[in-house]
Amino acid sequence: MPLEELRKRIDDLDHQLVELLNARACVVVEIGKLKNKTGGQVYSPDREKEVLEKITETNKGPLPDRCLMAIWRELMSGSFVLERSLRIGYLGPEGSFSHTAARRKFGQSVEYEPLADIRSVLDEVSRGHCDYGLVPIENTTGGGVIETLDALVDSDVKLCSEVLMAIHHSLLANCRLDEIEKIYSKPEVFTQCRTWLSATFEEAKTIPVASTAKAAQMAAGESKSAAIGSKIAAELYGLRVVCENIEDIANNVTRFLVVAKEDAKPTGDDKTAILFSTAHKAGALADVLDVFKRFDINLTNLESRPSKKREWEYYFFMDFLGHRTQEKVKRGLDETRKHCLQLSVLGSFPRATEVLE
Repeated sequence: MPLEELRKRIDDLDHQLVELLNARACVVVEIGKLKNKTGGQVYSPDREKEVLEKITETNKGPLPDRCLMAIWRELMSGSFVLERSLRIGYLGPEGSFSHTAARRKFGQSVEYEPLADIRSVLDEVSRGHCDYGLVPIENTTGGGVIETLDALVDSDVKLCSEVLMAIHHSLLANCRLDEIEKIYSKPEVFTQCRTWLSATFEEAKTIPVASTAKAAQMAAGESKSAAIGSKIAAELYGLRVVCENIEDIANNVTRFLVVAKEDAKPTGDDKTAILFSTAHKAGALADVLDVFKRFDINLTNLESRPSKKREWEYYFFMDFLGHRTQEKVKRGLDETRKHCLQLSVLGSFPRATEVLE
């Protein structure tokens, strides 16, 4: 078939796609009207998971699933705006890894609110100033994000979704490598790049700041200073990428949590997160873990943080497979409470299976 005829076929198909997408959008508008009457949430993590799974199930190629998933995420982003404009809070400034994760999760069509720290993200969602917030919770190299764990102890927000994103760190500066005297970044980032930093620098001082984007801002305004962050941050703040992919482990993935006023409905493949404290006595934590073993509930994460109220008392952040509405999970949580000074269910949400690049 001649090239011009093939291009004509593409033009015709594009025209059909536009018509079909707008027909879909008209249905979205009607759904938005119904939700406004009933008070339903614009973003439904369980429905999102269902839609994306159907897309991959029906995909026969040659387009890869990853391509279609990206298209449909952006399509859903435009659909949110047709129902009601959403505001998403994230750890700023613009160009942070949290910003990138939020955009890949919610698309280009919603509003984004950069916030100074993780606690502010949770507070803005709690006050209703932001519809949703996105915060990092753990990294495959550096473990739990302390700031998020501490903020969850004092917050009333719920967890409704999770995002997995591959993280690649770059050294950003406007001077030569041998001229660098100070390096700014998040504490967790220094942990993820510890081996490379010790092998590359003997005297450069590492200075922790609130976010990688803030680090890039500071490095851009000082001589002989650098930041560890993303290539996007380099472009935004006028820095040069001196070294790429400096993370110690190539498969470096950060898990983010989406916080909201409500958690998600069950999908059949879910996680539940809880926060609890135990009495300061021998075997207290073991008693809790034994409950989950007896009820055959699979744990996926366990982190501890010291209580700021009492000495030698700890809070534990745990998530596990299953939804809080499942009978097995409800019975397990009831039994767990008997071994805890306090226990809060932070929320249930669909389990993330796709790592965003």
